[in-house]
Amino acid sequence: MTAPPEGYVIGVDSGGSGLRVALGTVDDERPVSATVCSEPVRTGPGGIDAEHLLAQLVPAVRELLVRAPVGHGGGADSSPDHHSTGASSGIAALAIGAAGMATLGERLRAELPGALAAELGVRRLALAADAVTAYAGALGQRPGAVVAGGTGMIALGTDLSDWRRADGWGHLLGDCGGGAWIGRAGLEAAMRAHDGRRGGSPALLARLVAAFGPPTDLPGLLYPRTDRPALLASFAPEVAACAGDDPVAAGILEQAAALVAETAAAVCPEAGPDGDGQLEVSLTGGLFRMGAPLLVPLRTELARQVPQAVVVPAAGDPLSGSLRIARALAGPGLRLPLHPTLLFVPDRKPPDAPFAAPGPR
Repeated sequence: MTAPPEGYVIGVDSGGSGLRVALGTVDDERPVSATVCSEPVRTGPGGIDAEHLLAQLVPAVRELLVRAPVGHGGGADSSPDHHSTGASSGIAALAIGAAGMATLGERLRAELPGALAAELGVRRLALAADAVTAYAGALGQRPGAVVAGGTGMIALGTDLSDWRRADGWGHLLGDCGGGAWIGRAGLEAAMRAHDGRRGGSPALLARLVAAFGPPTDLPGLLYPRTDRPALLASFAPEVAACAGDDPVAAGILEQAAALVAETAAAVCPEAGPDGDGQLEVSLTGGLFRMGAPLLVPLRTELARQVPQAVVVPAAGDPLSGSLRIARALAGPGLRLPLHPTLLFVPDRKPPDAPFAAPGPR
């Protein structure tokens, strides 16, 4: 199963902001080119819509192949007519990371292998949850833990024998310390100030009025929305902006930091890969661009709750992670643990116990 020395690899990241596709080569970490399909892939009662994903992905891949520099692709003809036949296109492997893959990806796992083989000649394919591609982008194929924070919050860790996951259960059941959690806590503090209740923040109330108008209008604006988590998360930067001068806002971020560290602690392998007790932990996602108001208390909490953690910068994002997974499939071998829903490779059977629930072993 050795790929051509100049074969292409394709990485895909499907999320709420659309479908991103990158073209790379087997022997080079750098992507050759990338494109964005701005329409998010639809979901329905049957899960993620495989037909809608294919309708965007196949033309995007063909266009990237046409635009690729001559001499990268193992000698395949890159004309549109050639690719429309489904003949070999020089693609050594393709990896798709998708939000909802773990819970809504059944159709993708059933339909994509055959469809991508027919349309693009893909023979090596990986389908991954977006938390897995975030992990691969941040740490590659090394043991460790990754906390992905944005509107929501999820952590994933591995010792390369199994996965440990914590949170990622949505804003009603979890996502503790994520953007929606911080925004909701900030809006609650603002409404407390509006009512004259204890725990209120006049500073956050002023920010609420500037962002959304009269406080009494907020329930009517928020509750009918289908994108409530995103609206809540939009207030999280306002909490961070107030934290330097407002003890209520600072307290919200300190509590968020404690919750994020708790989630990280739940997934960390028990020991570092070199037996020295140290373990790489990476923070990835837009939440951590808040900077010092969140990161300072978070580093304190990580040192307290996960003393073996060494916080390292994320090497790349989920799109680069999907490229890394595709490159591993095509070349040196995939070392990340297989799992029926987190990391699925057709025709490869995952271990009997590929997933460990968070918490003490």
